[in-house]
Amino acid sequence: MKNKQLVVVLLLLPLIAFNVTFVLSHSNNIQELEVLKVHQKHYNYKFEEESHPCTRKCILGEKPKICQYNFTIENYYTMTKACHACPKNITDCFRTDCIFADGKERGVVGVNRKIPGPSIEVCQNDIIVVDVKNQMMSEGVTIHWHGQHMLETPYMDGVPYVTQCPILPRTTFRYTFKAAQAGTHFWHSHTGMQRTDGCFGPLIVRIPDEENPHDPQYDFDLSAHIIVLIDWEHVTGIEKFLYHHHSIGDNKPPVILVNGMGKSAIVENNKTLYEMPLARFSVEQGYRYRFRVINAGFLNCPIEMSVDNHTIKVISTDGNDVSPIEADSLVTYAGERFDFVLSADQPKALYWMRFRGLMDCDERYKKAFQVAVLEYQGYSRKVTGNDVAENVTESTDDELSNNVVDTVFHNNNSNINNRWFGNLENDDFPNSIANYDNSIREGKQINSLNWGTEADTNVHITIPKLSSVQKWDHRLKLKPDYQFYLAYDFYTIDNKHFYGPGYEFRNVSARVLTPQINHISMKMPNFPLLSQRNEVPKNMFCTEETVKGENCSKTYCECPHVYQIPVNSLVELIIVDEGFAYNANHPLHLHGYSFRVVAMERVGENVTVAQIKQKDKKGLIKRNLLDAPVKDTVTVPDGGYTVVRFQATNPGFWMFHCHLEFHAEIGMALVFKIGENDEMPPVPEGFPRCGNYIPSNISWGEKQTECSRNFIVNQLETLFFKHSCQSETSGTDVSHFKYRNVIIVFATILAILGY
Repeated sequence: MKNKQLVVVLLLLPLIAFNVTFVLSHSNNIQELEVLKVHQKHYNYKFEEESHPCTRKCILGEKPKICQYNFTIENYYTMTKACHACPKNITDCFRTDCIFADGKERGVVGVNRKIPGPSIEVCQNDIIVVDVKNQMMSEGVTIHWHGQHMLETPYMDGVPYVTQCPILPRTTFRYTFKAAQAGTHFWHSHTGMQRTDGCFGPLIVRIPDEENPHDPQYDFDLSAHIIVLIDWEHVTGIEKFLYHHHSIGDNKPPVILVNGMGKSAIVENNKTLYEMPLARFSVEQGYRYRFRVINAGFLNCPIEMSVDNHTIKVISTDGNDVSPIEADSLVTYAGERFDFVLSADQPKALYWMRFRGLMDCDERYKKAFQVAVLEYQGYSRKVTGNDVAENVTESTDDELSNNVVDTVFHNNNSNINNRWFGNLENDDFPNSIANYDNSIREGKQINSLNWGTEADTNVHITIPKLSSVQKWDHRLKLKPDYQFYLAYDFYTIDNKHFYGPGYEFRNVSARVLTPQINHISMKMPNFPLLSQRNEVPKNMFCTEETVKGENCSKTYCECPHVYQIPVNSLVELIIVDEGFAYNANHPLHLHGYSFRVVAMERVGENVTVAQIKQKDKKGLIKRNLLDAPVKDTVTVPDGGYTVVRFQATNPGFWMFHCHLEFHAEIGMALVFKIGENDEMPPVPEGFPRCGNYIPSNISWGEKQTECSRNFIVNQLETLFFKHSCQSETSGTDVSHFKYRNVIIVFATILAILGY
C-alpha cells in the first residue's frame, strides 16, 4: 500500500513543484509591502469604509500598504424591497442594499449596491488593487481613477478603446496602481452613461502631517466630511440621452444629490408627508474641519454651495494645494474637487448647507437644488408629530421639487450615528425655509461662472487668482515647446449619428447642435490605442491640419483626433470657447497629468481663434509664470479662453475631453499621444485584447462544422493523439503535452482508487 502511495506522490511531484515555483515568482513583487486584503460585503455605504485597514492616519516613514477592494457593478433600482418602509420608518432607509436617492424610483448602476459607491481612502504611495466584477446584463464597463496620473501604469487609466478593452459582462478586471497623487479625487465609470446612473465614488489620498503644508489650518480631516455631488435624473442616463438627441427631450436635470441623498416628499391620503433623509455633517463648536467636495456631475450644471452663517476657506483644488483663501460661496464644475476648512465658530444649532444648480439647472429651467444639514454636537431641538402636522400642506409635485419643508421624520426611534447622516435620533432641521430662490449667498465667491482675470476680485475669485503652494517647475518657463489652439462650440451641422443629411425638421427648435473641438468629433477606434498600439494603421490619426480639405466647419467630420508629442516637451494649450451658439460652460479634464492654469479671460459674448491669436501677438494675454494653480479639470469662460501648461513626462495615450457626459460621448474629446511606441511601458502579460472580427475566408465554416461533430470523442482523441482538426500550420511541438496528459490521467485514476 505504501509503495502505491509513493507512486502517486512521485507522479504528482512535478505538478506540486510547478505550483510552488509559480507562487514564489509572483510573491516577489510584493515582498516589501504589507498586504491588506479585505473581503468586502454589501455593507451599507456609510459604515463600510471605516472598517477598511487602509483608512488610517498616515505616518511618516510607514511602509506603503497594498489596499484591496472588490467592486461588483450591476443594474439595480432605487427604493427596492430592501428599503422596506423607507421613509416612513427612517431606519429602513439605511438597510443593506437600500439605495433611496431622492425617493423617486428609477434604474441605476450600483457598485456594491451603493450610490455613491465604496470610498477608497489610502495614504500616498499605497498600492490600490480593485477587482471590478461586471455583473451588468449587457453592458461593458471601465473605471477611471480621476486625478491619478498612472505613471508607469497607463493601462490602468480606465478609458475604453484608449487604454483598455471594456470589461465584459460576467468578467472581472483587476486594476492595480500606486496612489501617487495626494488629495481629493474620485473614481467613476468611463463608459456610456454609467456615471450618470450612479457608478462613482470617492478616492482620497492622504499624507503625513509633517508633509502637509495646511496641517496648521484645521483640527480634523474626517471621512464623515467627504461631500460627493451629482446632478440627478429620474430616468436612466441613456433614456435621457436618447430622448434629447433623437426626439424633443431636454437635457436639464431636476435635482442635485448630496452623498446620494436628496429631498422629495411622499404624500399619503392627501395629508401625511414624509421627507427623504438628507445628508448631515456633525461638528463640535470651537474646532476647524477639513471638508472635501467632489463634483461627479454629468450635465451642464455647475453647483454653487454655501453654508449658512459660515464662511469657507479653500485650501486645495483637484488634489493640489493653494494658498488659503476665504469666501462666502464656492462654485464647482463636473470633475472638479475642492477642499475647504470650516470653522465651527457659531452658536450650537443646525445650519443649512445649500447647493444651487446653475446654467442648465438654473431658474430658467427646473431650479435644481439640494440641502444638507450642518449640526453642532450638543444641540437638540425636539420636534413632535404635532409640530410636523402643522407645517404640512398639500403641494404639487413641482412645488415639492423646489422646496424643503421645515419638517421632521415621523419615526425617530433610531440611535444610529454614522458618517453620512449624523445623529438620526435628532432628525430635525434648521428653522429657516430653504429653497432655490432664497439661497443666493451674497459676498465673495470662488470659481465664479464665466469669469476670468477681468473679474472684480472683491466679488469673484477665479481660478487664475489662486496661488499654488508648489514650487516653480518647468511648466512655468517662458516659452513652451509645443502650442496648440483648441477651439470649440456647438455647431449646426448634419450629424449623421442623429439624422441623415437633408432630414426635414418639423420642429426646428428641437434640432440638436454638435459640440466639437476644432470642428472634429472624436471617433473611437475598435481596439485600445495603448495596449494594441502596434496595430494602429499608418495615417489613422487626424488633426485640424489633416482634414483641411474636408470643409469641416460645414460638414460633419469625425476621426481619431490625436496629437503626437515627444516625451519631456512643454505643452501649452490655448483653449477657446467661441460662444456663438449660446451661453454654456464646459469643464475639461486631462488624463495622465495635472497642468498649470496660467491664464483665463472672458473676452465678450463670443470670440474667434483669430482674435485670440492677435491678442496674444500684442502681448495682451498675461500669463502667470510664478505661482499658477495646478489642476486637472478646468473650465473656459463662454466667449473667452483658458491657457494651461503641462510637461509631457508620462508616455502613453491620454484622453482630453469635456467632462459633461453627453458631450464626451458624442465626440467632444481628443487624445494626446506622448512619446513613441517603444517609450511606453510594456503591455502587461495576458492583458485583454479586442477588435473587429471580419474573416476574409467565408468558406471556412464547412470544415468547422465537420470538426464540431462528436465533441467528446474529439476531445478524448486529442488528449492522446493529434486530432485531424488541429491546425497543421501552428509549428508547435505538442508531444510533451500528450505525455503530461497521460501522466495526469493515470495519477488521477490511481488517487481515486485509493492507491
